[in-house]
Amino acid sequence: MHRSFLLFIIGCCTFMGPLRAQEMYERANRFTRLLSKAQQAQTLFPFDTGERYHFAYVPRDDRKGISVNELNPAQRKALMALLNTALSEATVKKVNDIMQLDLVLKQLEHREENDHYRDPGKYFLTIFGVPAANTIWGWRFEGHHVAFNFSADKKELVAGTPAFLGANPAIVLEGPQKDKEVLREETTLAFDLLHALSPAELQKALVTTKAPAEIITGNSRNAMIAHPEGIRFKELSAAHQQLLLQLINVYVHRFTKLFADKMLKDIQQDGLDNLWFTWAGSTVHALGNPCYYRIQGPGLIIEYDNTQNNANHIHTIVRDLKNDFGGDMLLEHYRAAHAK
Repeated sequence: MHRSFLLFIIGCCTFMGPLRAQEMYERANRFTRLLSKAQQAQTLFPFDTGERYHFAYVPRDDRKGISVNELNPAQRKALMALLNTALSEATVKKVNDIMQLDLVLKQLEHREENDHYRDPGKYFLTIFGVPAANTIWGWRFEGHHVAFNFSADKKELVAGTPAFLGANPAIVLEGPQKDKEVLREETTLAFDLLHALSPAELQKALVTTKAPAEIITGNSRNAMIAHPEGIRFKELSAAHQQLLLQLINVYVHRFTKLFADKMLKDIQQDGLDNLWFTWAGSTVHALGNPCYYRIQGPGLIIEYDNTQNNANHIHTIVRDLKNDFGGDMLLEHYRAAHAK
């Protein structure tokens, strides 16, 4: 049953051919044309620079690229158009909501108006290489609790990871945005699965009652968790397999449907029975109960951690173990082309 369920999800991509990135590079070029020479110098980097592998999801003042704060209305509109070529409509909304949470934190932390440590305009776009139909290039959009890294090979989008979304507060407890819960799906569906497990399934899935303080892969260039733990996909009942697939869907559909379908197809080709579901920490769905879960397969790691700020501060990440940052092969192709 679970195989036909996933085939239904990815069926529409089977005959689409290469995943085209034409609209993406056209909008990236439109954005760069709107920049001044100084802004272009600030935004554009070679594809093979080490900077491409530096991603961070904490507040920082030393990010490379150009920030939303530095853009005029036309440039901001062009940036949004570029984001819309890569992210689903729901994800674009999540990104905007996460950016606005910095204003919530600024108020909660009683910061002065001229204190810009928390600032929804401190989100940066960086472009690597030259966006075109016959080039290898990429781009990054990053700030506090948001980090997406895209890599394209000519007309094909190769990778959209590492892809990070976080939320602090996970649930807004006071003020004008009271009860806002940006990552509700990622939380609720996981607890739905956990609480549906039989005692025997739960015994395997729950590896420890202490949640790790942070996602394990962090912001490392190469994500690796050597020894999968928890319960294997094939050890779940058919109904619980579908719940796990629904949870995976939430994460891969952070991207546009065509790219999400590609990721789902890759997961299936790696073998659904090779997926693991891991839970650590509290099994109680309530504030103040730290928890962590992970979905891991041969080519995929998804992590969710909610431990900080009295377990009201979520970090989530998607890592493609073969294609993060486009993969090593893409970089080799780029260097070979530019060595001629």
